[in-house]
Amino acid sequence: MPETASTAPVCHDCDGFATATITTGSRSTDGTRATVHVNCPTCRGLGRTVPAVLVRIGR
Repeated sequence: MPETASTAPVCHDCDGFATATITTGSRSTDGTRATVHVNCPTCRGLGRTVPAVLVRIGR
């Protein structure tokens, strides 16, 4: 049976759920709700942590 677990470390702030969609409460002209997509500020929407070495060199 193949392994399905990811080996990348999961972000501790968002637990891997890196993007959330939030309704603003208003509606557009066609009646659909207006939404905003928000990314986790720690992992920047990746859902996993980046090694500190890559952060230091800017990758």
